Amino acid sequence: MPGGRATRGVPAVGDVRTLDELAGLLRGLRRRHARRCAAPQLSYRDLAAATGWSHGIIGEYLTGRVLPPTDRFDVLVRLLGAAPAEQGALATARDRVEELRRPRGPVPRQLPAEVPGFAGREAELSALDALHAVGGSTVSVVSGTGGVGKTALALRWAHRAAGRYPDGQLHLDLRGYSPGRPLPATDALGVLLRALGLGRAEIPAGADERAAAYRSLLAGRRMLVLLDNAHSAAQVRPLLPGAAGCAVLVTSRDDLAGLVARDGARRVRLEVLPAAESVALLRTLLGDRVDAEPAAAALLAARCAGLPLALRVAAEVAAARASAGLGAIAAELTGVAALDTLQLPDDPPSAVRTVLSWSHRHLTVPTARAFAVLGLYPGRDVDAPSLAALAEVSFEAAERALSDLARAHLVEPSAAGWAMHDLLRAYANELALSGLTVPERRDAVTRLLRDHLAAAAAAMDLLFPHERPARPAVGASARPLPFAAEPGAARRWLDIRRGELVRLAVFAAGHDRAADSAGLSSLLWRYFEVGGHHEEALAVHAGALAALDPEAAERAAVLANLGTIHWWLGAYGQARDEFAESVRGFAAAGDGPGQARALSRLAAVHERLGAYAQAMECLGEALGMARTSGDRHGEASLLLNRGSLHRRLGRCAHAVAHQRRAAGIFAGLGDVRLEAYALGNLGVTYELLGRYDEAAGALERALAGCRAAGDPAGQGSALAALASVRRRTGRHAEALDLLGRALAAGRETGDRGLETEALNGLGETLLALGRCGDAGERHRAALALAERTGDRFEQARALEGLGDAIAAGQAGAAREFWRRALVIYIELGVPRARLLRERV
Repeated sequence: MPGGRATRGVPAVGDVRTLDELAGLLRGLRRRHARRCAAPQLSYRDLAAATGWSHGIIGEYLTGRVLPPTDRFDVLVRLLGAAPAEQGALATARDRVEELRRPRGPVPRQLPAEVPGFAGREAELSALDALHAVGGSTVSVVSGTGGVGKTALALRWAHRAAGRYPDGQLHLDLRGYSPGRPLPATDALGVLLRALGLGRAEIPAGADERAAAYRSLLAGRRMLVLLDNAHSAAQVRPLLPGAAGCAVLVTSRDDLAGLVARDGARRVRLEVLPAAESVALLRTLLGDRVDAEPAAAALLAARCAGLPLALRVAAEVAAARASAGLGAIAAELTGVAALDTLQLPDDPPSAVRTVLSWSHRHLTVPTARAFAVLGLYPGRDVDAPSLAALAEVSFEAAERALSDLARAHLVEPSAAGWAMHDLLRAYANELALSGLTVPERRDAVTRLLRDHLAAAAAAMDLLFPHERPARPAVGASARPLPFAAEPGAARRWLDIRRGELVRLAVFAAGHDRAADSAGLSSLLWRYFEVGGHHEEALAVHAGALAALDPEAAERAAVLANLGTIHWWLGAYGQARDEFAESVRGFAAAGDGPGQARALSRLAAVHERLGAYAQAMECLGEALGMARTSGDRHGEASLLLNRGSLHRRLGRCAHAVAHQRRAAGIFAGLGDVRLEAYALGNLGVTYELLGRYDEAAGALERALAGCRAAGDPAGQGSALAALASVRRRTGRHAEALDLLGRALAAGRETGDRGLETEALNGLGETLLALGRCGDAGERHRAALALAERTGDRFEQARALEGLGDAIAAGQAGAAREFWRRALVIYIELGVPRARLLRERV
């Protein structure tokens, strides 16, 4: 058989392409071993005893449900009697199956556009060509001082060489020498894995696991990976592919000697431009003026010290002063010195500060001041209203200043406004520190933060008007808001500015501005939650909590926000503790509405953990508070949650009454999203009552409402519930499609509860189709997730499904799964206990 001939229906080794065919080979070896030994075939029990593996996993290997890892495969074929000469061919067949099963994913094309006006560097480009030729080095490092043109060179070569890498090109700024901290390797791997097609929920948490997944996805591909602005070898090393075929091009101000010595990287040192290439760059930028004044152009190039950044700024200045000669401009470029904070020990003297200083001196007074205050901006992409707040000028004046700065090549357009090269940012910061007093600097940042607080509040008031009383009071925004009275435009503005809002909140938390940090936490939590922006929410809420004094009254609100994110992420125990502390904090502050909201959230996590009595107690207390204070929206929210709990406990009449009441109140208040939630819960209750047409109608309305409100997690819940109705009415293919979409929504938003429910729903639907093995796989995944989060009901549901999936062939094992599920159902006091008890 391993010699190449098919035997008794078993494919030849060289023909094996699928997992089923590979399993056929293993079974053929097992039969051959029995014939040779004149004994019965090795049983699963025999193989389990010999290997220490479970009976179940051996069955998965031999039936073709699971591909054995390489080390286990080698052990298994030896036990099944493969000769040494056969083992290599079998291992090759196994590797081929793994390669063919690996999803290929998207073909990323992430290279930014080339820097306009590139000139020279032919020797360096040729060196990179040689290093990345077939059979050459797969990792190269372009190193040199800041502003010397490393990124421009890398992009030039990458675009020229892109055709050699048909599987795509990745690009990532590692921010090694940016004002903030370098991008951690773990975060960098997360970005790269998403670019390679993994959803957020598929990305492992740890750095080592992410690196392994990254190497696996790149294995067998020909891709170009451009890692820009690296800080150290340690930052880059986890981002290197594990096999040949991919090229990695790294730029850094550091020589990355460790990457060269340990990882075999080849270095291309980028020095300042030679005189001829400096003049050539000026000619590209200024045209005939260079040829008209060759000596002056050469002097100007020399005064710029061959730095492309300085040359470009000088050319912009010359273009703006068309009547001035190049000699006059060159004469002003004296006393050059490098920026102290970015000077590398072995770099030649740099003219960057002098060039920027000269450019700054020729700005108008308002524009020069605007450039200086931009050095205080803690984000990455500034817009005109932010500059207006920093500089305390009108929006129109800020727009004019940014236009002037863009013409002077001191800012560049970006996706969310305007950005500065890190050298320019450092120079602007130096001007701010030297030209503004400490109170002036603090007042400027205060205005910036308050401006964003006010704008965010205005956007949230449009998106979630019924929660306005619970939000902190902030002043009116002075910026011209692009969303007026349109909620969709408000959401788009928040989406565009989300990164800046998060960076500002984190900055405030770390710079003795706890009130501003907490304010952004309290304003934005619902937007983060509904949009599934859990990573950003964690950064904002955790930062605010760390910054606040332990005795601060507003700490209770931040705790509740942090608990909400942990609830969505399935960290139910942590969420419970945070909600409980939040309840105590609101109570101590005498904030009844806040206490009611925290009690409602605490009830939700109690329900997930199976503490139904405690959940009902919290909801009852909160409902009383809401009614006493006349909070109709809060009352409806609590009715919604109580209805859900009544349904879980089998009290369907109570559930229907609560959900109808909640839906009516929300409809009267105009809250489309929560009306949809109430309708969704009503639909689930109708399904339990066998009223399938009414259930489907309510759930379709719920889905439409969540879609209109931009709530992806709510849409996923409605899809999963609607799928259950479709399954009960025999529309299994439609149910599978709906559940697949629900599972994707759960993973994309990080909603672990939805993910678990969708997996169990898939298992139940696949079982209805007779696909017992597939059903078992989904239930096993649901069980693992539910055990990790502590969701008791979904644990029992998964155990019950596992029993159902194997009942036909393994009655004893099925009864054990059912027994474990029954214990949980009985502890929870839910109706499914009675139904399952009859089967057990």
